[in-house]
Amino acid sequence: MFRAALRVAAFGIGAAVAAPMMTPVFAQDGMIPSAVVTLDRIRLFEDSLVGRAILQQVEAASADLIAENRRLEAALEAEERALTERRANLPTDEFRELAREFDTRVEELRVAQEAKSRALTRARDAEQQRFFEAAVPVLAELMQDLGAVAIIDRSAVILSFDRIDITDQAIARLDAELGQDVLLEPVPEPESGPESGPADDPASPAPVPAQP
Repeated sequence: MFRAALRVAAFGIGAAVAAPMMTPVFAQDGMIPSAVVTLDRIRLFEDSLVGRAILQQVEAASADLIAENRRLEAALEAEERALTERRANLPTDEFRELAREFDTRVEELRVAQEAKSRALTRARDAEQQRFFEAAVPVLAELMQDLGAVAIIDRSAVILSFDRIDITDQAIARLDAELGQDVLLEPVPEPESGPESGPADDPASPAPVPAQP
């Protein structure tokens, strides 16, 4: 019942995780007994085992996407050079058509790669939210153990004692209860881009303009 009530609590900036009224019963690790305690949500995510696992997976996917973009760039520049070299031996109409096709492939690749980047950002945001949802019951138990009635995001507090911050305890409790279990769904793998044109390379980010 206690956990169920906590699951519906907002966990945004400045929001508090509230518990039934109770009197602070004891201090732990030099903490001041307080009905209200503070928590650094960013550090909770970045320093916990599960949070680190999420970030490592997202960073690996991001590195793969950057490497893919660089491979595309190199291949596209090679195609651009090849098309430029052929220009002197091609009829004007034929070169113009090849240049238009090249420009079209470049735009398609640009749109596709930007979509992958946005999807990766959405995946990170979604998994971070899933992390905080999984953390709520653990934080509720810690709050109850400390005899507190609310947890306030530290970023929303103007002034407070460091001794009412429970971030270290929360990280330790999360690590103990969740371990390194990765909560996230696999980050989508980058899809291969469109096939290249005559030079057997993908399209270039620096398109050759059509010439009259």
